[in-house]
Amino acid sequence: MSTKSTAEYGHEADTGPDAGPDTGPDTGPAGRGGRFGRILRSPLGWSVTGLVGVALVASLTATGPGPVPVLGAAAAVAAYALVMRRIAGRATPEIARSGAAREALLGGAIGLGFILAALSLITLFGGYSFSWAGSGFMSVVWSAVMVQIGTAVTEELMFRGLFLQALEQRWGSGVAIAVTAVFFGAAHLGGAGANLWSALAIALQAGVMLGAAYIWRRSIWFVAGLHFAWNTVQQLAGVPVSGHAPEGLFTVDAHGSAALTGGIFGLEASVVPVLLSVLITIPMLALARRGGGLLPRRRARH
Repeated sequence: MSTKSTAEYGHEADTGPDAGPDTGPDTGPAGRGGRFGRILRSPLGWSVTGLVGVALVASLTATGPGPVPVLGAAAAVAAYALVMRRIAGRATPEIARSGAAREALLGGAIGLGFILAALSLITLFGGYSFSWAGSGFMSVVWSAVMVQIGTAVTEELMFRGLFLQALEQRWGSGVAIAVTAVFFGAAHLGGAGANLWSALAIALQAGVMLGAAYIWRRSIWFVAGLHFAWNTVQQLAGVPVSGHAPEGLFTVDAHGSAALTGGIFGLEASVVPVLLSVLITIPMLALARRGGGLLPRRRARH
């Protein structure tokens, strides 16, 4: 499976507004709009602007009926592209339509394998038992797919597209992955049964793994596909997703230690997916390094 080098992707560290010379307070690339313009075009400025825009779209559409979450995801992609191109002044190969389906399917396959392995192991060790919920098959699947597409795309635009790339431009890939993972874990503290362990577990298994996945493939579609498969399979299996228990095709009964089952928070607070994620993250980081995508600070900052 091939990966592109950093140079082939035209990485943002080489194309962003910081790469150009400061030609004065009021002229040239660094001077447009004065001090406010320089702040807005800095990694902090464009990332915060983009985060606000995408978060606003998500808040208005995430729980809407029918295809509304998917339409919201499309609007979030448009908002992201606008901020990156008009404010950050950089290309957006990470959301390119060419190869998007391939990347999404590849990410989805990895996410599907990951979550099925975690569910199977927990069940094998006596942690879960499943029974058919008896709900309408098509309505449940349709609702889950629509909602989880919206969730996966908007969260990946915010955390990997904006936050991670802004940090990476200044401090390199390692710091960017670590910091975004911590914030990703903290963002999931609102679910039922959430605590410091669940936040740490999500930071490790999801924050670090999804960060590594993005660094490897440099594709929002890849990480969104992985994220989508992960959440959707959990929901359809009847397992709470980050402490939230939407309608699924099955109902699940948890038995034994919360360390195995994740308790009322769900599978993501189990030690099983945390350990499995390590087996996926390490190869991703190795492939990213081999392809030139794992950037140290000295190459990321200009």
